[in-house]
Amino acid sequence: MGGKKREVTYQKAGVNVDKGNEFVRRIKPLAKSTNVPGLVSGIGGFSALFDIGVLHYKQPLIVSTTDGVGTKLELAQLTGIHDTVGIDLVAMCVNDLVTCGAKPLFFLDYFATGKLELKESEAIIRGIVKGCCEAGCTLTGGETAEMPGFYEAKQYDLAGFAIGAVEKSKVIDGKSVKKGDSVLGLASSGFHSNGFSLVRKLYSKSELSGGIGKKFLTPTRIYVKPILSLIKKVHVKALAHITGGGFYDNIPRVLPKGLGVLIDMRSWEIPPLFWQVMERGSVSLNEMFRTFNMGIGMVAVVSSRDVSQAKKILKSFSINAFEIGQIVPREGVVVS
Repeated sequence: MGGKKREVTYQKAGVNVDKGNEFVRRIKPLAKSTNVPGLVSGIGGFSALFDIGVLHYKQPLIVSTTDGVGTKLELAQLTGIHDTVGIDLVAMCVNDLVTCGAKPLFFLDYFATGKLELKESEAIIRGIVKGCCEAGCTLTGGETAEMPGFYEAKQYDLAGFAIGAVEKSKVIDGKSVKKGDSVLGLASSGFHSNGFSLVRKLYSKSELSGGIGKKFLTPTRIYVKPILSLIKKVHVKALAHITGGGFYDNIPRVLPKGLGVLIDMRSWEIPPLFWQVMERGSVSLNEMFRTFNMGIGMVAVVSSRDVSQAKKILKSFSINAFEIGQIVPREGVVVS
């Protein structure tokens, strides 16, 4: 007769349910600090409820976005700095959301890892909470998945989901953009969360685990409050979030057919780290503007007469804005 079979449990398979419950217990008060008017129920249940009626919209449109942080996550793991990618996760979603004039209402995250490490995981959530506070939305919940054998022990991935609303009559859709309008570039905080597959090819892991890695980990700037303030006082005709695809792919997405943009790259100072990457990899200028934000994280199209006022409003939020180009009667983006 065979010996007694060894009992197989979920924990022996690599999933620690008790640790997962402890993680939820720790993050509940963090999530509660992001609560905004309209939240009915948040973390703890199977779903979250939000009362959009408190916003008093006449014809509300619900807006949704989803995004991730990409391979920038490897830099977090190499440096041991995990809170900034939480901010990135929120930023990538809410910055997309605000381009149509929407106000972010609530945010959810998906966090998958090979082994749940409470200290690292809590740091990520603290970053998400900070991002939500900066964007003025609430963290209503999410999913934490411990997946041993699928991810390496300390490896993790993140995805975010943002829900917002905008008055139907106030949607920013680019339809009013015309020839001669000015293109404002809002300064970025650095590389934000795009192009890191290229960065990782140019720098070794030992380099990225040091000072240069910390520079690249500067979190993505969140433009929500400055943009919402701007559109209350200035007629903003179009907004483009400069993410993957850089200038060439993102700006045309918000322009009417037949119109394009002429960008003067001398109109702002491109941060030195972008030039360093360009020189290190012998990357062409065209490739740099297609891959990275080059110091401009968001683009707004306004009438030329509104440029001065728009700059002042953005400056009040400590954001430098530059008139980087004009709308021209030919499609595409030209960087001169």
